[in-house]
Amino acid sequence: MSFESREEQRRTVTDPRALRALAHPLRVALIDHLMSFGPRTASECAEVLGSTPSNCSYHLRALARFGLVEAVEAEDGRERPWRSVATGLSYGDTENPDAELGSGTIERALADRQVDDEAALVRRAIAQRDEQPREWREASMLSGYALRLSAAELRALGEQLDALIRPYIALTRADAPDDADVVALHLNAFRHPDALAVGRAKDSRAGEAES
Repeated sequence: MSFESREEQRRTVTDPRALRALAHPLRVALIDHLMSFGPRTASECAEVLGSTPSNCSYHLRALARFGLVEAVEAEDGRERPWRSVATGLSYGDTENPDAELGSGTIERALADRQVDDEAALVRRAIAQRDEQPREWREASMLSGYALRLSAAELRALGEQLDALIRPYIALTRADAPDDADVVALHLNAFRHPDALAVGRAKDSRAGEAES
């Protein structure tokens, strides 16, 4: 698959209206697909995402109203493709309560979709494993880690990983070899939710011992 590389343009979305526009599973899926595979028509998106061209077109137009996607000229003069305006999105907190609420909404929508879609992607990858060339089978990985870090170390690790990964972003890489293709990479790092419960239990035992 060939890409016309673009200059990196990351965007932090804080506008409450744009956040609400993104808080929809298909719109999140559309943005993700355009960032992964470059300009695509509504029909091409629908075929991959299990929707209809008219539905995808409607949601793409909605995203365009908030400057998140844009239509580009069609090479064959037929259906116009769409592309994401940014090459990466983040969702920032502001002093605006509406924006903070919107950011929480989109993060929950992303989390819900991520759990389902990552599991589906892994299942599909495993199902297709025998069809993949040997070099791709041997290069693939499924790994999970439990790390022991301070908050500062976690931030630093995230920045280091981001610096390593960023040169390979599909939309912006200009030096990809001829046999390169789109690879799905998902990284999540946060304080383990069980850590709070473990900490509370430890504090409770310490308090009982003191009394």
